[in-house]
Amino acid sequence: MTVNKNKIVLIPGAGGMASYWHLVVAGLTAAGREVIAVDLPGDDEQAGLEEYRDIVLKSAADGDVLVAQSLGGFTAALVCERITPSTLIFVNAMIPQPGETAGRWGGNVGSSEARLAAADAGGYPREFDDAVYFLHDVPPQALDDGPERPESERIFEDVCAFTRWPDAPIHVLVGADDRLFPLALQQRIARDRLGVEPDVIPGGHLIALSNPQGVVEYLTAESGAERR
Repeated sequence: MTVNKNKIVLIPGAGGMASYWHLVVAGLTAAGREVIAVDLPGDDEQAGLEEYRDIVLKSAADGDVLVAQSLGGFTAALVCERITPSTLIFVNAMIPQPGETAGRWGGNVGSSEARLAAADAGGYPREFDDAVYFLHDVPPQALDDGPERPESERIFEDVCAFTRWPDAPIHVLVGADDRLFPLALQQRIARDRLGVEPDVIPGGHLIALSNPQGVVEYLTAESGAERR
């Protein structure tokens, strides 16, 4: 097994804030890994998926480890049309199909139905609220002090114009406590769309904030070996 020392490039989800990854960046850096968290202009209605792709490509190159959180899965798909990562890792991600839009993804995979069923089973409210669906397991000290950034409507309308997944290992990391995209939903999507069995660790949708050490350990393990 050859150790891969290429950098790890982290793509954020909705809002595009690189600061989402701040605890994971600190952990990976302490572990001796080179890491870049990309900042995307989530509130810019003029910026679409192609612009997001081009921003990521300023930091990513062939052989890098590409990690995508949530909505970042759509950006990662386009990036992989231009470069071949050593490993592609989805984290609580929206995994697209060629030609899909993020706006149609939820209906295509049945995410609303899965979310409501999980709420009923878990005994928490169906009505969407950040505190219930995003922050329920995030320690207050883990939150960045900067303002939140909204995501533009444009990004949900852009077609994800990729043709195939890269010729590289693909992993899917799922937070067992994700309330937005429940575990069973993510497992089904990963199996159906990638033929991949997801790996599961404790944590909700914002797992890089609620379980950063778990994410660091996973990324370190899964990005450390070249393709066998």
